[in-house]
Amino acid sequence: MKRSTLALAVAFGILAQQAGAAGFIEDSKARLDLRNFYYDLNNKNTANNNSEANEWGQGFIFNYQSGFTEGTLGFGVDVIALYGLRLDGGGDSSTPRDRAPGQLFPTETDGIAVNDYSKAGATAKLRVSRTEVRLGTLLPKLPVVNFNDGRLLPQTFEGGQIISNEIDDLTLTGGQLEHTKTRSSTDDVGLRIGGSAADADSNKFYFAGGDYRISQDLTAQYYYGNLDDYYKQHFLGLVHNLALPAGSLKSDLRYFDSGSDGKNGSTAGRAQGYRSAGEPGFDGEVDNRTWSALFTYSLSGHSLSAGYQQVSGDSAFPFLNQGDGSTAYLITDRQIGKFLSAGERTWLAEYAYDFANAGVPGLKASVTYLSGDNIKGGAQGDRKEWERDFRLDYTLQDGALKGLGFSWRNASLRSNVATTTDADENRLIVSYSLPLL
Repeated sequence: MKRSTLALAVAFGILAQQAGAAGFIEDSKARLDLRNFYYDLNNKNTANNNSEANEWGQGFIFNYQSGFTEGTLGFGVDVIALYGLRLDGGGDSSTPRDRAPGQLFPTETDGIAVNDYSKAGATAKLRVSRTEVRLGTLLPKLPVVNFNDGRLLPQTFEGGQIISNEIDDLTLTGGQLEHTKTRSSTDDVGLRIGGSAADADSNKFYFAGGDYRISQDLTAQYYYGNLDDYYKQHFLGLVHNLALPAGSLKSDLRYFDSGSDGKNGSTAGRAQGYRSAGEPGFDGEVDNRTWSALFTYSLSGHSLSAGYQQVSGDSAFPFLNQGDGSTAYLITDRQIGKFLSAGERTWLAEYAYDFANAGVPGLKASVTYLSGDNIKGGAQGDRKEWERDFRLDYTLQDGALKGLGFSWRNASLRSNVATTTDADENRLIVSYSLPLL
């Protein structure tokens, strides 16, 4: 039995003895999130120039969070259960095919999307003073590791995490992850990065860092991430909010410094598949510095953002990426592309409007444009790409279905990079959260 599994079993044994303690039940919360998701992808420069992927599904996400038992040591447990039902589509990845599989459901060995799938997880938690320890299923949202929730069901990780708020205005976080269930899979898989071999996994990702609120409007961050046999990464961040005579200005500054670790740092290890993505002919060793700045001016429901990101070094930006949906903590991680190739420089502009200021509360819209160039490409010359995203959201503000949300997300990506496919994508999402406790 894995050490983490044994520890989780012991923790649940303690919880079973104390479940009736005050606080554990009284402070419990439970909800059921319903997510109806239609996904449509049209790839442009494929062999037949008409590759399509479309799926429609219904997702159910059950979340239970207990309170803590009383005493110096407070014990609790969280449970998450996920179920996805295919309503239509799914395609066929066999050859020949009439349409490609989408990205909402796993596929069978014959290439056909499954009719449904499910997964679940539990987290034992311990609270001492203002410090909390969690062991089991985690959904981390940190600069060096960020779970993906861009499809029907979210990605989950397994491991342990400590969060401490013992010092005022300082939040410290640390832990280790062992494996993940990706957003469209029920299997536990190892951890790796883009460009690696499918079987070159690591089961150790260490992370630590903190957020320090220097003032009410200024927060500084430092985080460290280490994927064993792949990379070590340092992150520095600064977020500032400035009130102006008219409106406000938010500044978001980020810097990552990443280098090789273990097998990725040796020729023999990279030959085994412990490689990073990079320009053609690249030897696969992680070597990356990425910095970005994003400024957002807001006034009376209007928001205008401008940003720039520079990727330096021989490799692409490294982050946990199992090939089935992933999230990088970059200002350029958008609906389709991430703009994180070696050498890439990206400009970003975005406009958003909250229609509550026009008398329509719950309605919001935004449009984003990104343009990346200087992608390292050897003899391919000037490699560049651009993406345009449009998003429209509406949430009912009252009535029996208060909280029912509708979202339309449309995006187009164009690139002259040989490994990137031009694409148009639409997502239609209807969501509703039903409180149970």
